[in-house]
Amino acid sequence: MSYEPNTTETMLKIKELTEIASPTGNTREIMAKIGEDLEDLGLSYRFNNKGGLLVTLSGENTDKHRMLTAHVDTLGAMVKEIKADGRLLLSLIGGFRFNAIEGEYCTIETSDGKKITGTILMHQTSVHVYKDAGTAERNERNMEVRVDARVFSKEDVRELGIEVGDFVSFDPRTEIINDEFIKSRHLDDKASVAMLLRLIRHIHKTGVKLPYTTHILISNNEEIGYGGNSNIPAEVVEYLAVDMGALGDGQASDEFTVSICAKDGSGPYHYELRRNLVALAKQHDIHYKVDIYPYYASDASAAIHAGNDIVHGLIGAGIDSSHAYERTHRDSLYHTEKLLYHYLLSAMVE
Repeated sequence: MSYEPNTTETMLKIKELTEIASPTGNTREIMAKIGEDLEDLGLSYRFNNKGGLLVTLSGENTDKHRMLTAHVDTLGAMVKEIKADGRLLLSLIGGFRFNAIEGEYCTIETSDGKKITGTILMHQTSVHVYKDAGTAERNERNMEVRVDARVFSKEDVRELGIEVGDFVSFDPRTEIINDEFIKSRHLDDKASVAMLLRLIRHIHKTGVKLPYTTHILISNNEEIGYGGNSNIPAEVVEYLAVDMGALGDGQASDEFTVSICAKDGSGPYHYELRRNLVALAKQHDIHYKVDIYPYYASDASAAIHAGNDIVHGLIGAGIDSSHAYERTHRDSLYHTEKLLYHYLLSAMVE
């Protein structure tokens, strides 16, 4: 069966998802939205105790199952300290550097749900005041949040309801450029979530029969290392993480193809599954690159480290400037979504 992904609709879905804040540890709002989407299709789902969402699509073979995962949690921060002058210090959530968020707008969500905006800045931002504005280290002591409120002290900030431990999310600034590029924070991994939701819709609406019962996990703790390491049914043989291809010097991946991971920081992925994915790409005229990511791990590698006896793989769209202000192209989304579709209809590794 052929499948032609509608990348315009996929990008609009990505935009919808990126505009819902979901830093790791605070993902209830976006999970509720995804649940509503599935309910509109008449599909049942459940949440695990960690807050991840699981949906199962029935297949012809009920003895051997597949599992796919993409994560909806994103990089973010928490209020670490309220300074005497009313500025906030941050504790980062996920693996990124302070320079990646310098100058970014943000939102602090208080424990009672109140949302207050701010800007993440160097303490020594003003070149008219600080001689070391350009050279001072971007770290947890120098970077702070300027709250968009009339505050001069800790007490003023606390009167707003802000306390240590409140979540801080970053403005995604999502833009679709000429129906070609999409640039945004948190394409890692909301691009993959959007593609899986689009495929679920297509399979359900068209009545496509999958060869194997397939579980899809929208995980919510990937950025801290354990999003997809549990709730894997005993029947699952193959486990495919859908995440991103990281671009940079020495990398094969780009913004116009699907990236198939051979190895990352956790070690090699299953060789035969990788060969199957490459064969499917060749068979269906899907443009791909095989790549190795040196400083990377996925929900699939987390599942392996948790002791699950599975065949594991990793694919994703090529994402430029990962864990910063990211970008990808419609071609990469197209080829990734198409490979996912043909993978779901293919035979398992023997």
